[in-house]
Amino acid sequence: MFGSKNNGGVRYDTLISSRTEISGDIQVGGAIHVDGMVSGNLSAEKGSKATVRVSEKGRVIGDISAPNVIINGEVKGDVRVFEHLELAQKARITGDVYYNTIEMVLGSQVNGQLKHISEDERNEAVAMISESATAEETEETEAADKVD
Repeated sequence: MFGSKNNGGVRYDTLISSRTEISGDIQVGGAIHVDGMVSGNLSAEKGSKATVRVSEKGRVIGDISAPNVIINGEVKGDVRVFEHLELAQKARITGDVYYNTIEMVLGSQVNGQLKHISEDERNEAVAMISESATAEETEETEAADKVD
């Protein structure tokens, strides 16, 4: 279904349709395509290579934090991107944008500060995420061993 659609090499395994509104935080491990409304933070699972895409019809009221983000809709909140950020023609962001690499098309808007994340800061963030994910896996394994 939507997992078979291939957009620029990204396979979207989660879709929030234009007639859907979600209130609450969302954590994704794969790619998510937002056509609807999300009131809450959208973040990538620790250690994932997740992609968040907000379409022309999509709206997010909350922070976005992921390795790769593509925006062509509206975001009211801070956006933190550790790999690549693409702002399409109809992107409208009200909040600060933290990025490693950015691509902005004529017409996109950012009402906030653009803050570059240096390669060292990016590597530190990725290392912290990886260490945290490894620590969580170890705790889960130890807890499962105690149950057995």
